[in-house]
Parts: sequence; structure tokens; C-alpha cells
Amino acid sequence: MTLVDRIRTWHPRPPELPEDLARLVTPDDPEWFAREMAIAAAPPWWFWRFLLRRFSWLVSVFGRVEVTGSIPEELRKGPLLLAANHIGDFDPFVVAVALHRVGVVPRIMATGGIVSAPVAGPLLERTGAIRVERGTELARHAVRVTEVALVSGGHVVAYPEGRIGLTPDAWPERGRTGMARLALGLGVPVIPVSQWGAHEVLQYGNDWGKLRTALRAIVRRPALKVHVGPPVKLDDLRMGRVGDANRARYRIAAAITRGLVPLRADEPDRPAFVDPTRPTTAVAAYPGGVVPEDIP
Repeated sequence: MTLVDRIRTWHPRPPELPEDLARLVTPDDPEWFAREMAIAAAPPWWFWRFLLRRFSWLVSVFGRVEVTGSIPEELRKGPLLLAANHIGDFDPFVVAVALHRVGVVPRIMATGGIVSAPVAGPLLERTGAIRVERGTELARHAVRVTEVALVSGGHVVAYPEGRIGLTPDAWPERGRTGMARLALGLGVPVIPVSQWGAHEVLQYGNDWGKLRTALRAIVRRPALKVHVGPPVKLDDLRMGRVGDANRARYRIAAAITRGLVPLRADEPDRPAFVDPTRPTTAVAAYPGGVVPEDIP
């Protein structure tokens, strides 16, 4: 076996899958599913904690990380859904560092292509990242893994938009109902995480421009701002009641948008950083960051 083959097949040893969860895995499931279920059910990996504690400074090479807001200690002891706006490929790193600063060990949802990559993929999977195979039948596996992580007290970071936002003004889209259904079904608190600045580090397009924007960020060191808001009020909504999942997603989008307003106070209409490789084909939930007071 060549070195490349060894790298492609290497996986940091996952924990054992509990017997009650092993019954949920069938021969038709992908080979990684049992592994991710075991990781989701286990406490955060010690090495992931070590990386967050000792190497978070690496993110600061590309900009100044500024974190506002907090999460009450009593909430940090239990499961959390952390709903973040998605503005670029670099923002998962910024969000992870910011949440570590407020006492959270995040498990981040990531696209299947990233988690399947050699070297970085297995390491990312072992940190508790949840693989999302968008647009395929395997996407339902992400829901099952997320449920296990939450029932086990995990702190899961998810992007309600399901992708990098594509609105012309870069305000968050309304998102999908998947996170809302999870929150209502399990009774898990939803914490809005608003962020701005990470889109300047890596451009949207996958070409040499990514390297150019990264080098530019090292020189300019933009402000990488993250605000952690109070829990979204969902206790009057019920899973299965008509319209409640939709109401929940609008409330989540509203909370993220409200937190984003002060982060981009100097850029209310359009981002100052123009990325010509990012399509602008979507509509913001609240254009211009204007959230009505009477959100249902």
C-alpha cells in the first residue's frame, strides 16, 4: 500500500458504537454512518479540545477575531443547536474559535465532500463534524447523527440556509425547516450565531482566487466578527402543528439577522468586499436587515 493509499484510508480511531445505537445501523447504510453515530454519542474528542485551546490563534492570522455575547452556563451543560449564517468557506473556523471562547465545544455540520477528503476529512469527522450529503438520499443520515449528538448533550453548529448565502445584499436567507423541526422535536434550545468578515478570507469560487484572497486577508487582517445571541423563543410552538416549523425558521432567521445588524453597521446595503465569483440568486429573509417587530 502506497503512502497516498494509507492517507486515504486513515481514520483516527472512533469510539465504540453503543449497542442500542448499533441496532439502528443496517447493511444498506454507508460505511461511515456507524462511525459518525459512535462519535456523536461520545463526549467531545480530547484532541479536538486541545486544538481549540492551543491552536485557535491560527485563525487570527487571517483577521482579528472579535466575539460578543455569551451562552449561560446552565445552557452550556446541555444540548444546543447553534444556528449561524453562512457567508464563506472560512467561517466554520471562525465560528468554532468564537464558540470555544464562550465555553462551547462545537460539532459542525459539513458537506460530504469536505468530510471525505483525505487527511483533513478523517480528522474533521473525528472532531464530531456531521456529514451532510446535500441533494441525495443520504442527507437523512445527517438528521439521525444530529439527533444522537443532541440527545447525548452535544453542541451542534448548523447553517439554516443549507449553503453559503447567495443574496445580493448578503443578509441571511430564510433557510429551511430542518433545524426548526429538530429543535421543536427534541426541545433543544436554539442559539443564534451572527457573523461577518470571514467572507473576505476565502472567495466563493474554487480557483486560484482563493489563495489570493487568503494572502490578502493575512496582509489586511479584516475584522472577523461573531455575535452569540440569546436563545430563540420557540416554547409556544409544537412539532407537528401546522405552520409551526415555518414560524420557527422565520424566528431563527430573524434572530440571526438582528445579531448581524451591528456587526455590519457600516455596510447595511451591500458588502464592502465584492466577490465576483459568488452568485447572487437568492432573496434575504429580511432585506436590508430590517426585521419587523411582529414576527409570528
